[in-house]
Amino acid sequence: MKTFTAKIDIIGINPFVFLPDTVLASIFKQAKKDKGPIQVRGKIDGHSFIQTLVKYSGAWRLYINAPMLKASNKKIGDVIKLYIEFDPVERTHDMHPKLASALKKNKEAFAVFEKLPPSRKREIIRYINFLKTDASVERNVSIAIEFLLGKARFVGRDKP
Repeated sequence: MKTFTAKIDIIGINPFVFLPDTVLASIFKQAKKDKGPIQVRGKIDGHSFIQTLVKYSGAWRLYINAPMLKASNKKIGDVIKLYIEFDPVERTHDMHPKLASALKKNKEAFAVFEKLPPSRKREIIRYINFLKTDASVERNVSIAIEFLLGKARFVGRDKP
């Protein structure tokens, strides 16, 4: 696990920190890759987190989500102490039964879903999984099917 300190910055509404090159090199070596999202785990001011490193606008960033920020008791502009390493644990999300059922019933939507990149599939699955009520799940499963058929927008996207 690598240790470093960084100032919390913000891009748009998203707090993040830049990682030192030596820390990135260590994570790339552990992950055996230096492209695409990279799963990491660590501690922020002593509080555990799991997160994903992403490259945006040419720079690798560790986004500091609301629970991480709250746990650290820090704000934008503060310096935090981080421990970080590659997280080899595969992160999977089971498909909500109502989404699975709708895809089973609609072969055309299922075929489109199967051709999506893994990241887009996860995006749809996670979105449905995190809805709070049965009504919102049903409504959004319906919209997701329409999206897959090219008839509606879903999760801010025009078409699959």
